[in-house]
Amino acid sequence: MIDSLRRYIPVLDWGRTYNRKAFSNDMIAAVIVTIMLIPQSLAYAMLAGLPPEAGLYASIAPILLYAIFGTSRALAVGPVAVVSLLTASAIGQVAEQGTAGYAVAALTLAFLSGGILLLMGVFRLGFLANFLSHPVIAGFITASGILIATSQLKNILGVSAHGHTLPDMLMSILGHLGDTNVVTFALGVAATGFLFWVRKGLKPMLKRLGVGPTAADVTTKVGPVAAVVVTTLTVWWLDLADQGVKIVGSVPQSLPPLTLPGFGSDLIGALFVPALLISIIGFVESVSVAQTLAAKKRQRIDPDQELIGLGAANVGAAFTGGYPVTGGFARSVVNFDAGAETPAAGAYTAIGLAVAAVALTPLVYYLPTATLAATIIVAVLSLVDFSILKKTWSYSRADFTAVTATILLTLVLGVEVGVASGVAISVLLHLYKTSRPHVAEVGRVPGTEHFRNTHRHTVETDPTLVSLRVDESLFFVNARFLEDLIQKRVTEGCEVKNVVLMCSAINEVDYSALESFEAINHRLKDMDVGLHLSEVKGPVMDRLKRSHFISELNGRVFLSQFDAWSALSLPTR
Repeated sequence: MIDSLRRYIPVLDWGRTYNRKAFSNDMIAAVIVTIMLIPQSLAYAMLAGLPPEAGLYASIAPILLYAIFGTSRALAVGPVAVVSLLTASAIGQVAEQGTAGYAVAALTLAFLSGGILLLMGVFRLGFLANFLSHPVIAGFITASGILIATSQLKNILGVSAHGHTLPDMLMSILGHLGDTNVVTFALGVAATGFLFWVRKGLKPMLKRLGVGPTAADVTTKVGPVAAVVVTTLTVWWLDLADQGVKIVGSVPQSLPPLTLPGFGSDLIGALFVPALLISIIGFVESVSVAQTLAAKKRQRIDPDQELIGLGAANVGAAFTGGYPVTGGFARSVVNFDAGAETPAAGAYTAIGLAVAAVALTPLVYYLPTATLAATIIVAVLSLVDFSILKKTWSYSRADFTAVTATILLTLVLGVEVGVASGVAISVLLHLYKTSRPHVAEVGRVPGTEHFRNTHRHTVETDPTLVSLRVDESLFFVNARFLEDLIQKRVTEGCEVKNVVLMCSAINEVDYSALESFEAINHRLKDMDVGLHLSEVKGPVMDRLKRSHFISELNGRVFLSQFDAWSALSLPTR
């Protein structure tokens, strides 16, 4: 009973060994992450089309719930750029931004996403995320980074623009260039340039000045707060809001309120598919980050329990004024680098953000939206990685095609079509590859009992014996491929008298593949050609013996390929 509780509530496990040193390290990490998250949370809420306080609310209860149910020691849960963009795209189709219905739709999306993740976790369906290939994910994130950065140009320019696809956004922005607010543009460009410099140049400069590595790293992480402080003071001091500079304005001073998502069938029906896509994308991103950070400390995470942790976090967001959340790369890396040892660091971060929501929100009244836009642009451009195109082109043209298609579809048709296409492309790519299993004709390496591909090695062969090594499991998708290959190899008038299937790499044979085996056996029997098997794995043989195939086999089953060669090759007869 206790072990079961620890599996589903990991805090009961790591909490037993929590000590003063872990508390100290977690508190330091929490302070650093809290300072970074305040402007970031406000910015991502704006990206999702929600009031800025929604970003803070989405970073409090979800972090606490993940600390209880999650397994990663360093993952920081909250709003992230890609999920914020997906949220805006999804709820923008069912409600108008700025209305109560828009906020309710955001809560409903978080609730649906949380419910999907919880169900996947309870039924241990984490493997479903494997249907999204890494190249497709990389392509989608790259395209999303471009879309997010482009969507924020309107706030840098101080103009009104719209659109959910790259062509729409660019046309809208170009159509409003004449309305550019010069002061806003100056603030936005200055903030963007400063943030890029902080990311690339501040740390090397501090090291040259003799600042220690740890201090330089911490200063760099919290450096963006300087952009917020300086631009906010500038707008306040010079009354730039009166000159058309858009500001955050009044943000409620309160803890996250208790909220209820919508349960109308129409709303749930409209948001279910987007919630499913957000759940999968968020889970893949979160688990990738969590596994990477866990490996650095030789720790492990449980992907199925991660589903439960993320599901609880999203359900928490739905009832506390937030919107869909997941584990963020940037904040998690900062949390890890700052020395976080347990999920308690996230709980302390939540407390810090709660204090900020109650006491510090009046300080962001004059914060220009251009600064938040700059924060988003600098953060998401680090996600853009066109090198994946070069890598996949040189390694696999099929993967290159998948990446390119995902990028183009996301940019031209929008994020929902892009991610749905990414899933479809991943599945189709998998089916295409598995439908054409690698089958090598092998021969004996002279003087040994080893067998290698005849096209890659100098080997001994026998014109009357065809040895085929099947390098994948056989099932309904690829079974006919093997039938056709053997049919072409054993043509009328050739010298072949025996065919041996080397089964050392076959882990499973489903019923469709069994029927293909039977068809191959009957055809070869009609051609007076023997069909033999070698190196069949125990579980596969157990299943074959439950059918009539072994008893009707037009040949023998050999323990090794060398035994088959010794018995069937011409010199031994």
